[in-house]
Amino acid sequence: MSKPLAGKVALVTGGSRGLGAATVRLLAEQGADVAFTYVNSEKPAQAVVDELRDKGAKAAAFQADQADMNQAPLLIDDVVTAFGGLDILVNNAAISVEQGRTVDDPNADTAALDRMHATNYLGVIAVIRAASRVLRADGRIITVSSGLGSRVGLPGLADYSATKSGIERYTMGVARDLGHRGITANVVEAGLMESGMEPPDPETLKTLVSSLSLQRMGRPEEIAAAIAFLASPAASYVTGAVLDAHGGYNA
Repeated sequence: MSKPLAGKVALVTGGSRGLGAATVRLLAEQGADVAFTYVNSEKPAQAVVDELRDKGAKAAAFQADQADMNQAPLLIDDVVTAFGGLDILVNNAAISVEQGRTVDDPNADTAALDRMHATNYLGVIAVIRAASRVLRADGRIITVSSGLGSRVGLPGLADYSATKSGIERYTMGVARDLGHRGITANVVEAGLMESGMEPPDPETLKTLVSSLSLQRMGRPEEIAAAIAFLASPAASYVTGAVLDAHGGYNA
């Protein structure tokens, strides 16, 4: 297998399971040294590190809570110290709460919603800001969004959708701000998959799957392939783009 990312250092937020772990594995297979974050899943994170090291890859896991914006600069400093630099940032860490609850629901857990906004939106911004100062020339920023970032489709998804739409627009601005350094910034709109995040209730899930052109949930490896493409030299002239990997949700 070719190693298009040999000599590159990648950071994947939320890399201990689901799409994050699939992305970590694929970037490592393609030659990158890979750092990734986790919040509470220390054992699964260490298992991924051990797996990659057994295959000869350089990998490390860092505990970081993305909801705390103050941790972002410390995280980036730790990665640069451990790996000597940074070339690729994959903003994957996210949470989903209170799905199905409409904005006028008096029983909604507003504290949980606030934490989701902090994790999915403000935390991503903090990591991008910190990483942008150290990313090497021709670096890559890939932000994982959702089909819900461009089309809500069902009641009870306003808050989650807003976080994804927000980081998509922010990433477009990043593409403008950092383009003069040869750094690209793009979005992957991921679809329904077995990702380790809290799934919608069964009826909502059934409705969402039926709305897809492919009529099935995706596999993390399928979305990871889209991320790896944007991280690769083959995507050197792609920036400010949204790559749909959601089974035709918007078709």
